[in-house]
Amino acid sequence: MIKNKFYFFILLIILSGCVGASSTGVLGTGVSIATDPRTIGTQIDDNIMQKNLSAKIINMDGKYFLSVKPKVIDGRIFITGKVETVEEKLKITKLAWEIKGARSVKNDLKIKEEFNFQQSAKDLLITSQLRTAMIASKKIKSSNYNIDTHKKKIYIYGIAESEEERAEVINEAKQILDVEDVISSILLVEDLRIVKN
Repeated sequence: MIKNKFYFFILLIILSGCVGASSTGVLGTGVSIATDPRTIGTQIDDNIMQKNLSAKIINMDGKYFLSVKPKVIDGRIFITGKVETVEEKLKITKLAWEIKGARSVKNDLKIKEEFNFQQSAKDLLITSQLRTAMIASKKIKSSNYNIDTHKKKIYIYGIAESEEERAEVINEAKQILDVEDVISSILLVEDLRIVKN
């Protein structure tokens, strides 16, 4: 009986990670093209930069294929994940700055520690709870955001239509049980270089 509950819990976590998967857009950027305030040209440029950086990171060391996640929004590069040494973190930052069109680089890479299943499950649950809250909120365009959680710290990347929406996203994140910190890299539409008409 306990074993069945455990498998049900794992299945629930895996399935909840799929929420919003259909809103990845044609280019797979994690933001729906229809609701993204960036022009299609800017979205394509960002996607190319993101793919180029991913390729450079994998070329540097294939083990970072899944553990390092770059995200590009309006030429601004955000990097999350885990690396083994401080030197590798610095190398990845340098690679990001070498990407043509990079306007800024924010590196939130953490140094790897021993795998902790319980911590990873909690982080996944926190991410799923925030994603669900954002989808349920009428004040938030949830498809415009990416979420990563590491050691009870939530990292949010995306584009908000207004300061009120940005505040609402951060507020939703802070209300989740066990969250220790919210690190947001949310741009406002007015901060973008080129916006859809």
